[in-house]
Amino acid sequence: MKIEMKASGDSGLILVFGDSISMETNNRIRLAAAEIEALGIEGIIELVPAYCTILVVYDPLKIGFEELRKRLEFLEESTGDVSTLAEKRKKCVLPVCYGGHNGHDLENVASHKGLTIQEVVEIHSDANYVVYMIGFTPGFPYLGGMDERIATPRLLSPREKIPAGSVGIAGSQTGVYPMQSPGGWQIIGRTPIRIFDPERENPALLSAGMVVKFKPVDEKEYLEIEKLIDEGIYEFEILDEGGEACEENQN
Repeated sequence: MKIEMKASGDSGLILVFGDSISMETNNRIRLAAAEIEALGIEGIIELVPAYCTILVVYDPLKIGFEELRKRLEFLEESTGDVSTLAEKRKKCVLPVCYGGHNGHDLENVASHKGLTIQEVVEIHSDANYVVYMIGFTPGFPYLGGMDERIATPRLLSPREKIPAGSVGIAGSQTGVYPMQSPGGWQIIGRTPIRIFDPERENPALLSAGMVVKFKPVDEKEYLEIEKLIDEGIYEFEILDEGGEACEENQN
């Protein structure tokens, strides 16, 4: 596979894996990132995967652009098995209270697509979504795999304040606002789970490559979960693809 390599400032190298946003591209990016990490190249500081790219941040005092580019040329000939990646994915189940004051735009989405509110909720919560990348604000997951039946354009006028935990739709994407911020996505629900918490050892709950599943809950369940989180005794529902609990399950 042809991979374009180009400079990004004086300490970044961007690997471009075409221009198609797809699961195949995402798998290729994940595999390439794992292969780069396995090399342990001195001077590489961080890898930042996105929809079709990986930004390799490096220390130019330890390795130059040309040397790094040559070290990464092997990726074009890589024959790694992307099918094994599915076995390594972790799944995070997020409870969501749809509609009402938690999802002001749920009716808009239903009306736009000619569906009932319940149909939108069922379609949205039925899918398994893959975190393609983290961006926009710290911890914001861009999720791939949303059913086109509920794809809805962004709001014409963005709101100044979107509450943390809001679940939204923008075009064929869905995502979760990790903190209060401006935004123009159609808000259909809210999760009490703190997607980003600077007090945690790993502040961002989600990372690229993880699977996200939304679980509908009512207002009462939402408040109960919120209370457990505030008390520090809620256990995140994070599983491996085999259904076994992972160590990150502990709060």
